[in-house]
Amino acid sequence: MSVGLTLRDQRAELNVFRQRLMVAGLLALAALGVLVVRFVWLQVIQSEHFHTLAEANRISVVPVVPNRGLILDRNGEVLAANYSAYTLEITPSKVENVERAIEELSKVIEVAPRDRRRFKRLQEESKNFESLPIRTRLTEEEVAKFAVNRYRFPGFEIKARLFRSYPHGDIASHAVGYIGRINEADVGRIEEQGATTNYKGTNHIGKLGIEGAYEKELHGTTGSERVEIDAGGRAIRALSRAEPQSGNNLMVTLDIKLQRAAEEAFQEYRGALVALDPKTGDVLALVSKPGFDPNLFVDGIDPANWDALNSSADKPLNNRALRGQYPPGSTIKPFLALAALATGKRTPEQTIFDPGHWMLPGVSRPFRDWKPGGHGTVNLHKSIVVSCDTYYYGLANDLGVDAIHRFMTQFGFGSRTGVDIDGELAGLQPSTDWKWQRFKQRWYAGDTISVGIGQGYWLATPLQLAASVATLANGGTSVRPRLVRAVQDARTQEVREIPVAQGEAVAVKPEHLELVKAAMIDVTRPGGTATRAAQGAPYLIAGKTGTAQVVAMKSGEKYDEKRVRERHRDHALFIAYAPADDPKIALAVLVENGGHGGSTAAPIARAVLDFHLLGKRTAPRLPAGDPEAEGD
Repeated sequence: MSVGLTLRDQRAELNVFRQRLMVAGLLALAALGVLVVRFVWLQVIQSEHFHTLAEANRISVVPVVPNRGLILDRNGEVLAANYSAYTLEITPSKVENVERAIEELSKVIEVAPRDRRRFKRLQEESKNFESLPIRTRLTEEEVAKFAVNRYRFPGFEIKARLFRSYPHGDIASHAVGYIGRINEADVGRIEEQGATTNYKGTNHIGKLGIEGAYEKELHGTTGSERVEIDAGGRAIRALSRAEPQSGNNLMVTLDIKLQRAAEEAFQEYRGALVALDPKTGDVLALVSKPGFDPNLFVDGIDPANWDALNSSADKPLNNRALRGQYPPGSTIKPFLALAALATGKRTPEQTIFDPGHWMLPGVSRPFRDWKPGGHGTVNLHKSIVVSCDTYYYGLANDLGVDAIHRFMTQFGFGSRTGVDIDGELAGLQPSTDWKWQRFKQRWYAGDTISVGIGQGYWLATPLQLAASVATLANGGTSVRPRLVRAVQDARTQEVREIPVAQGEAVAVKPEHLELVKAAMIDVTRPGGTATRAAQGAPYLIAGKTGTAQVVAMKSGEKYDEKRVRERHRDHALFIAYAPADDPKIALAVLVENGGHGGSTAAPIARAVLDFHLLGKRTAPRLPAGDPEAEGD
């Protein structure tokens, strides 16, 4: 009985074992099937995809940065160039401890605190896998020292890179501009333009002036190189290369020799000068004093230099020629004289008597002329020659501010000239509507009187003044200032001229214009306010002096330059064109806190005119003249 039970139990156990073995076998077959299917999926169906991924791991596409285009002046002188230098760079993702590695590196080659600060800033702004410079412009000796110790610094690499150079330093710095490292704002603009791919590997971009405005022309097209790399990310060999296309060269309108002469003529004064070819609008010189050295920005400006530039009371980073907004003073009197003739408010023969002041009906306070005792009997011609304030107080009152506004806007006052670099301000041409919108106040008659001598709310830039006097020189046809006249293709060397913008004729009669131009010539002759500055010139100069008040005097208080703080003194202005019978240059000069236009601004203009027309370098006599001859 017990034997039968035992046999039956063994048979049952055997059946269970076989069943389990079968299930295990089926599971093994299923697993094998899954592996086979997965193998087929990976090796057959997805083979191309994974081959691409493998190639991506084996092959790296490296951007090749193009050479930046050159900037040349009108005579072929290089204003912005490139040079090659060695840079030591770090890829932070390949370095275990960046700080410790830099500390070790400093024992081999010098790493200054400035280099460390710049690297830290770049590291914060950049992605971890990007190569960042820790030292730039290494000497041959430093390159050799690092090469010997290369094995100690994984993730460090010597690269040859191009650097921007400005051989003339701070001369024409505001016109040429500079390049600087790409920041977040630049990245945003690049993305908006759809140019992200073209800036791969590029660390710098044009920031101001011509460099900034013509970035697309100067940058070029980025190339690429397919490089085979090993498991450690080191390059083994180059497989193929798409060459970059260099940026185009720019031929600009500036004459760097004239520019240098103009800047030197300012001596220690602050101010601005714009010189134009009145026929084309070409900017021959664009001065903003003081300037800055654009070479400081190429590698990322250090904090000490940045603080010095940014905190200076002289504001060297401010482009006074485009962004300086000043009362134009008496330089607007020729234009107001044209308005008087055009509207019939004055005739050439009509005279007034100037006792040295003018009274606004209903107002007890007199509006004083710059000359105590006045100029006696004054007609339109004499009013420009001697710069009679009294004449223009009455004229402005008769014209009214809105008529002045309408007439002056056609000469470009109150609007941008359209110059081909960024940052220009529009100045201010006041009107009754403007004052109401700005201050919610009505316009008063006294406001108009101040406008009549280029004071009050009226503001203009030196560029506007130069463009307006060029319009006079042209016989009433406006010009659009420009700094770039041609682009040279980097591949074909073909030069593409940029057409001159066609100007518009202003609504003035030729005979009226000739009357005003004749008076401007007499401004520079004996008896005029710019007599001394024009003395001995072998060519005719047509000009107009101006003095712009900076700080209002208290009622009854007389202005005394010697008792006023230097930065509260009047600005000196002068507009001119020459030769008056065949104009080749028109210019505007503003000297901050320079006093009288005839004694400070006009001599600077004379030095520029002499250099441009005669090739003669002269030092202006600053200041000079007696108050009566050169008082405005």
